[in-house]
Amino acid sequence: MAAKRQITDKEFIEGLKNSDEVLLSALYKKYFSVVLKYVLNNNGTEQEAQDIYQETIIVLYNNARKPGFELSCAIQTYIYSVARRLWLKQLNKHSHVFKLTDSSDEDGTLTDVSTEAEEHEEKEKQLLKMTESLEGLGEPCKTLIEDFYIRRLNMEAISEKFGYTNADNAKNQKYKCLQRLKRLFFNEEGK
Repeated sequence: MAAKRQITDKEFIEGLKNSDEVLLSALYKKYFSVVLKYVLNNNGTEQEAQDIYQETIIVLYNNARKPGFELSCAIQTYIYSVARRLWLKQLNKHSHVFKLTDSSDEDGTLTDVSTEAEEHEEKEKQLLKMTESLEGLGEPCKTLIEDFYIRRLNMEAISEKFGYTNADNAKNQKYKCLQRLKRLFFNEEGK
């Protein structure tokens, strides 16, 4: 079975300009999880995330159809920024304690891409890179690192699991694995 072709940001914008239902539907499905995660992590519900996402897509759709509109960032960054601003605006309406410090035009046009959106995108890239580095680490290092940092096993348990003579040997092996993971992560392998 052939892999699905990825739709580019430019194709999404062209699809919006031409009211292409298929591309609009694909766009709608592709980035919802980003908005859902943001809203849920900021005291919202799934229904509120759906509403915010709907408004975000409408803002993008309306802006994409304006003459001369050009996307100056990744479409995911744009969607995240608009959704974030809409959600903060909604939170601001419901709370006098929370003060909205960001400003955007009523139509959602962004004068500048949010620093937070760029940070979010960078964190996502770093997380993906770390996952790839961990996968490239191989065994037993991958499992050892996961056991210590993710599963929170102590050195004695790791020593027993991997058959090391004592916890100090397990600790030494963990250090070597971490050094190798660092080289993979920072692309220094083979230098």
